[in-house]
Amino acid sequence: MSLYHVLGAKQFTRPMLDEIFENTHRMEQVVKDGGSDLYSNKVMTTLFFEPSTRTRLSFESAMSRLGGKVIGTENAAQFSSTIKGETLEDTIRVVSGYSDVIVIRHTDIGAAERAAAVATVPVLNAGDGAGEHPTQSLLDLYTIEKELGRLDNLHVVMIGDLANGRTVHSLSYLLANYKGIHISFTAPENVQIPTYVKKYLDEKGITYEEEHDLEKVVGTADVLYQTRIQKERFTSLDEYEKASGKYIIDRKVLAKMKQDSIILHPLPRAGEIAVEVDEDPRAAYFRQAQNGLFVRMSLIDKCFS
Repeated sequence: MSLYHVLGAKQFTRPMLDEIFENTHRMEQVVKDGGSDLYSNKVMTTLFFEPSTRTRLSFESAMSRLGGKVIGTENAAQFSSTIKGETLEDTIRVVSGYSDVIVIRHTDIGAAERAAAVATVPVLNAGDGAGEHPTQSLLDLYTIEKELGRLDNLHVVMIGDLANGRTVHSLSYLLANYKGIHISFTAPENVQIPTYVKKYLDEKGITYEEEHDLEKVVGTADVLYQTRIQKERFTSLDEYEKASGKYIIDRKVLAKMKQDSIILHPLPRAGEIAVEVDEDPRAAYFRQAQNGLFVRMSLIDKCFS
């Protein structure tokens, strides 16, 4: 299997995911062996119109460990010709001539698709507003398999800002490829899971519930997927404060969890997981972030193969 663009989680089938994850295992070994010069003749451009730490740096590290070179900007909204009025499409047309793959994060839903429509090289979606974040959901899924040893027969509880949480949307779509999946959506009233995500799950025969009481679902959960209340996505401080601080994973929550369950978070966190949780072996979010390097190496490899 080879990839070209990586734009959304719906593009992946279970056989594709199996192959990507098998390749990801190989990439872990590549890192242990000190890297590779496989793509020493390739250049990646990173265009980030929104702030990023893990996604940008893991993509850049992934390319470097495969022997490639990286150019780009971490603040394309200010430090590119966008500030002069250049359209996204024109930027992508130009950058395509400088690089072999483009990684883009943008404020607008659908920006990656717009970029791919005019690009002459592969485009990897690193997050488009409140839309999707497919590479994050791939590393989330890889982490679940690595930690629990399976991807079928899971109860996944998704917590926090589910309306604007692009990682939640993408992970929901990926989970629809597996059997025996049940999802509990636990969110404040003003940031509940969008109807279009539920509609997709209905079409795929995935069972789910919207349960506002975390205590009712935490005891049977295999995965607690906590997310940040994203202040930057709210139109008013009042709406943000209605959602903020409603669900916090702390020692009380740990005491109700199964011993063989895990806690994930796409990070950054902003108080919704207490620091006291970090030492618990079920806290997998820093291991999850590390897996982002391996998964993104795998995706780059597939785009070039």
